[in-house]
Amino acid sequence: MGGTTAKKASPGRIAPSILSADFARLGEEVAAVSAAGADLLHVDVMDGHFVPNLTIGPPVVTSLDHVTDLPLDVHLMIERPERSIESFRKAGADWISVHAEACTHLHRVVQQIRETGARAGVALNPATPLSHLDLVLADLDFVLIMSVNPGFSGQKFIPACLDKIRMMRARIDRERLSIDIEVDGGIKVDNIAEAARAGANVFVAGSSIFESADYAATLSSMRKRLAAV
Repeated sequence: MGGTTAKKASPGRIAPSILSADFARLGEEVAAVSAAGADLLHVDVMDGHFVPNLTIGPPVVTSLDHVTDLPLDVHLMIERPERSIESFRKAGADWISVHAEACTHLHRVVQQIRETGARAGVALNPATPLSHLDLVLADLDFVLIMSVNPGFSGQKFIPACLDKIRMMRARIDRERLSIDIEVDGGIKVDNIAEAARAGANVFVAGSSIFESADYAATLSSMRKRLAAV
């Protein structure tokens, strides 16, 4: 959990995002990335208000929980997430992240996540400064840095977000915190190492995995790039 006890951050983990999966074959897709060696399953929840797209609710998370042993990394891109945290945790969410931009009382929402027993994270849009985390950072298990503007899969990585990752990693290390940095948006084989060198250690990848011909080969290529960092 988050806190002031220093320890080495977890090694690089890859979280395929089901937003890019074939929803008509979702169970098969989840089984395929699990067999291919995924570490987490990233689940984007969108409400059509905070972001323009509309995706899934707790029943789908429950179904995912029934078909995989992978931890479910549930990213709430929704307004007033405090109303939904408990239901997603009961559905099977292991990691829950909320957007700083969507929370009037961010500290209270982070504590709410922690009280459910889920790993607590806060997501920041590309233009949102890291200072939004000043009063909650020590209570977090992970920070989710968006490297695209949220709402749709298949977008291109915003290079300026690398500096944001570097600054976040420097602060975490300076304050001797045990916090993962997750990066979400446009992660591919050819840029995952760059994000890792900047300080990220959890990598959300959607279209680069689910639109590839061989999920295992793509994940293997990503791991080789990470191993060389």
